[in-house]
Amino acid sequence: MIEVRTSTISNGEFNRGIFATRDIVKGELLHEAPVIAYPNEQHEHIEKTLLADYAFEYGVNHTAILLGYGMLFNHSYTPNATYDISFEDHTFKFYAYKDIKAGEEIFINYNGDEEDQELLWFDKEEQDDQSNEKE
Repeated sequence: MIEVRTSTISNGEFNRGIFATRDIVKGELLHEAPVIAYPNEQHEHIEKTLLADYAFEYGVNHTAILLGYGMLFNHSYTPNATYDISFEDHTFKFYAYKDIKAGEEIFINYNGDEEDQELLWFDKEEQDDQSNEKE
């Protein structure tokens, strides 16, 4: 149903994304990613690594590293997928937020709410860089 492929939206080191291998209907479960959670006070150690760009908030007091394909979904402010955190199962469950066609890249909103338009840290940095270039 999903696979990792090269993404054209990223210009990072890996340029990976998650793509549909078949048509997927709204509401369909795409992936269930197991979680490795750790207390927020340990995040300072993760911040020194590449993993910091991939960590998810996991409740108020914890941060999580997602296994499986969980950390490879790219961001969009107009996502076609969403996720729910299952603290019972210690998983993130990814669902189609809209119908997705075979071959489409699957996006989530990193803000956690599909409609949330607040700029993420990397977009704020880009905006600041562009402002500094104009000065």
